Amino acid sequence: MVPLKKKSRKKDLKKLKKKTRTVNVVPIESRAIESDWWDSFRHKSSSSPGLTIPNDEEEAFKYFFRVSKKTFEYICSLVREDLISRPPSGLINIEGRLLSVEKQVAIAMRRLASGDSQVSVGASFGVGQSTVSQVTWRFIESLEVRAKHHIKWPDEDRLEEIKSKFQTLFGLPNCCGAVDATHILMTLPAVQTSDDWCDEANNYSMMLQGIVDHEFRFLDVVTGWPGAMTVSRFLKCSGFYKLCENGERLSKGLRLDDVELKEYIVGGAHYPLLPWLITPYENQECSALDSKFGAAHEAARLLAVRALSHLKGSWRILSKVMWRPDKSKLPSIILACCLLHNIMIDFDDNSLFDNSFSGHHDLGYEVKPCMYVDTLGKTIRDSITKYMQLK
Repeated sequence: MVPLKKKSRKKDLKKLKKKTRTVNVVPIESRAIESDWWDSFRHKSSSSPGLTIPNDEEEAFKYFFRVSKKTFEYICSLVREDLISRPPSGLINIEGRLLSVEKQVAIAMRRLASGDSQVSVGASFGVGQSTVSQVTWRFIESLEVRAKHHIKWPDEDRLEEIKSKFQTLFGLPNCCGAVDATHILMTLPAVQTSDDWCDEANNYSMMLQGIVDHEFRFLDVVTGWPGAMTVSRFLKCSGFYKLCENGERLSKGLRLDDVELKEYIVGGAHYPLLPWLITPYENQECSALDSKFGAAHEAARLLAVRALSHLKGSWRILSKVMWRPDKSKLPSIILACCLLHNIMIDFDDNSLFDNSFSGHHDLGYEVKPCMYVDTLGKTIRDSITKYMQLK
């Protein structure tokens, strides 16, 4: 009986060793962490054709990643826990060294900023295409959760500050922001082709709506809806519309003569005229009386247009034809880019304004006026116009 027990122990020990080897492939401590990624990346990129890299190191960093080193470090701190908590399998460079959190963030942000292919981005960092894909998606998933506080509707004190700025800058009383929408191109597998996703320019696209403050900061974003929708219909599908219609948002009043002027945002002619969404006068309605309002309204409305232009200019993955994501991942990619946009503003990162999209953010798309006019909305617009003439 004794020899049998010894043999059994040996078999069990062999099984245990075999199992242990499959679980603990290589201890993390045995591999060096790559920390000199920036010098290596900059050296490789300096020989790339078509790139005009600034000589100043800080400016060169912004050129590649859109943000300053200070902002980059903050972004790393947001996602660090998520990027180091998962198994490191596959996240190594060609020399077998583990990718640091900083290098992972750099890979993801370069992918989002340039819109270049995964192969191209990987080559500049010394990693493979699959690593770029894995790292970028992990970064996006983490940012969605860890940075969500950077896009939120303002509290009462902040909203008062925004309204004061709109009054000072444009003369618009009780105004809380500006709204606009844009198309983000995507791919759609042949088995999923649908007229819903095919827009007026014959592209498969997804809609993005953003409401911004006077500093181009996104206060509310909505995406995920088909590009074939009109802007006005897209608005009505949003949670923001429902909150406003139910009096849960943009509800604080301001007395102007005999009219109770509620809080509102401004939008272009492709939006409906509502008590809380003020659009411009039609051409036939224009007169000397409302010219002051028209100029102020247009200047304020362009805040949203410019914000979307800055967004697409900074994060070229949203505008490049070379690479178009599928519709299941695109909403997360869009949100991540909007979060990065706001983080740049929150950190006074002026590089945001160095990367505007050339031309309008929706080139090739015709702006179709919305004919819906709410009676109360028209009365409120007239009251704002008269108020501005007296100032």
